[in-house]
Amino acid sequence: MSVASHYIDGHWVDAVGGTAVLGDSFNPATGLAAARYADAGLAEGEAAIAAARRAFQYSAWRRSPRLRADVLLRFADRLEARKDEVADWLVTLNGKLRREAVGEILGAASELRYYAGLARNLFGRIAEIEPGCYTSLEREAAGVAAIILPWNAPIILLARSLAPALAAGCTVVVKPAFQTALAQNLALECLVQDERIPAGVVNSVIESGSTVSQLLCTSPEVDVVSFTGSTAVGKRIAQASAGTLKRLSLELGGKSPAVVFADAADERSVAGIVAGSLIQAGQQCTAISRVLIQDSVYTDFTRRLAEAYGAVRVGPGNDPRSQMGCLIDIANRDRIAGLVERASAVGEVLVQGRVPGGELARGAFIEPSMVAVEDLSSDYIQRELFGPLVVVERFRDEDEAIARANATRYSLASSVWTADAARSRRMAARMRFGTVWANTHNKLFAEAETGGHADSGYGRLHGQEGLNDFLETKHFYYELPA
Repeated sequence: MSVASHYIDGHWVDAVGGTAVLGDSFNPATGLAAARYADAGLAEGEAAIAAARRAFQYSAWRRSPRLRADVLLRFADRLEARKDEVADWLVTLNGKLRREAVGEILGAASELRYYAGLARNLFGRIAEIEPGCYTSLEREAAGVAAIILPWNAPIILLARSLAPALAAGCTVVVKPAFQTALAQNLALECLVQDERIPAGVVNSVIESGSTVSQLLCTSPEVDVVSFTGSTAVGKRIAQASAGTLKRLSLELGGKSPAVVFADAADERSVAGIVAGSLIQAGQQCTAISRVLIQDSVYTDFTRRLAEAYGAVRVGPGNDPRSQMGCLIDIANRDRIAGLVERASAVGEVLVQGRVPGGELARGAFIEPSMVAVEDLSSDYIQRELFGPLVVVERFRDEDEAIARANATRYSLASSVWTADAARSRRMAARMRFGTVWANTHNKLFAEAETGGHADSGYGRLHGQEGLNDFLETKHFYYELPA
């Protein structure tokens, strides 16, 4: 069985100074062990941080923008060349559809190429303050960056933080999710086989617990933490990092509303909302989890949505007939099933997704569900449920749509569905979300920044601003000799 190892100071290792501890990664579609991973402790975390610090201080990496750009370009090419192999393991360890896995890898390659271009364009500015007196503002790497990642999109989320960190000249310690560590290691191999990268610039440490994560947050040798994951964990990271005042980039939970007006209540919107809510079986922070429908078309549109959700074919990610894969594990499948069972106490269950029988019963499969809820204080509206469970709500006009959409601590993403371009612009201006799409959802790409505020975190990923968390500005002042 394949084993995912740590990568520390230029070497693949299973342990540092002791006996390796191995854990199992499971195929959520079958419930069977599919791979193994080396499980880190304090020694591996300390070694990775020390290697990254040495490389930052003593190698030429942070002063070599052309090398960094070329390394990222070569990384993208090699990742694309191995996309089928990496996609197979993503499907096996994550349970997502194969087309989702391939799309994720191609998106990661695009991200790498985008930041390769920016690596050669890190310009500062110079001003003459008085005659013969000059001030120079220079952009330089922030230092050692820790990148802590979830299991739901391990390749694109790796590239989304790793590419700007390396483009900026930082050295890195990656902490992947143990569930999908082998797939991520295959992607990392495409980077670290480049012999031009100094030892210690890239490190990766896998763990099933939180010892290494805690160390990354508290160590004064780590300058930046970039984390994608749940709001609860993000808040713990912020607390743990406060003692060293390190910079944080936190992309946390989402509760994305899709606001549907009467003039767009058509089959195209039905298809777009179903696709936008069931991406990765709803296990994506930007996935639609609330559908707000204008009162005049509420009854008809909810009926059509219910029919569409009821017709979704659930199945293994490697089956081309499947329209939605499984959840990450049985525990999460049962959690969603329990939420659906209890939903009748707070609203009307319009589609009750069930755990399928037969061979699929062994895996983490569950059909999509849809629940109508009116009470804005309900957990079904306020909590991130992270699965194929969609809440529908009713509104009368733009003002009520805004009031309902914004009635959440989550602010990551949203969408407006209307044929009126002026209305979509008005709504976008009033909706308190980092991203507002019009007549579509989940359009994410390297050139456009994403992020939220409040319980969705802070900082921005993608785009030019994605570099900011990995860069410092240095002020240098000088006077010409008299």
